[in-house]
Amino acid sequence: MVVTQENVAVNGSRKLLPQEIAGILRDRIRAGDLRAGDRLPTQAELADEFDVERGTVRQALRALQDDGLLSNVSKGSPPRIAEASATRDEPRPTMVGLAPRLVEAFGAQRVCIDVVCHTAETLMLAIGDPVRRIHDGTLHPESIDVRILVPSREITLAFPVSVDGNAEEDPVHQRWLDMRNAQGHVLRHNLKALRSSHGINVNVTFRALPFTPPVKLYLLNGEEALMGYYVVTRREEPYESQTLDLYDALGSASLLFSFLTRSGQRDAAFVEESQKWFDGLWDTITSDLTLP
Repeated sequence: MVVTQENVAVNGSRKLLPQEIAGILRDRIRAGDLRAGDRLPTQAELADEFDVERGTVRQALRALQDDGLLSNVSKGSPPRIAEASATRDEPRPTMVGLAPRLVEAFGAQRVCIDVVCHTAETLMLAIGDPVRRIHDGTLHPESIDVRILVPSREITLAFPVSVDGNAEEDPVHQRWLDMRNAQGHVLRHNLKALRSSHGINVNVTFRALPFTPPVKLYLLNGEEALMGYYVVTRREEPYESQTLDLYDALGSASLLFSFLTRSGQRDAAFVEESQKWFDGLWDTITSDLTLP
């Protein structure tokens, strides 16, 4: 069983946002699970699948329509996947671009994934696609090594932070920490389950950064670097019995820029230097992190 984001909702109350649902559907389009000309499920079916209101589904579909991924959008019938959607190759939001790149990376016998991020939420969701393909027998890696750098719980984060910044015990920091730990546990569980089910040698290791990373970085098998900027905005987020007013960045919406070693000297140099940067952090100023 692949544990999903719904299983790690803080206090059991977190629902997927429209942009996150749109991102999951984009992943299915990019991975070929939804092909040009296919009809989407009905709004009611999507609402049931994601356990959200139909209004949330409608917002997600509007986002896909704005991106040119849907055609025949009307209230009378489910929309179809647009014919041109399979050929769009511009930078994609993280939730869109990461899953198909992970699928390709997991086609190697020895999979090595290095990540710098605020939480493992996007990786946790995107990794579900290659894990499902391992379970259905279309991918056969012999080993999987994942190293993840996330901010330390001990530092004062640059973001997310409360707008007022006056709370003695900042609920924004606690909310972030709850999510960081829960999503990390789910990611590790889904990957390590492959050891018992398929005999794959799996290692998932976390280390703590002494600073807030302004970008997210994914390094895949030493051959590709995917980088996205965290764009900080002000927003409100329900948490326990209150609504938090905070400065934060929705990482799933960050545009991912891809650099491939086979694309030429410039891209190869970027991948090499990004790997040196990651390894330097891993081996020096970061600290051991054990998820509670």
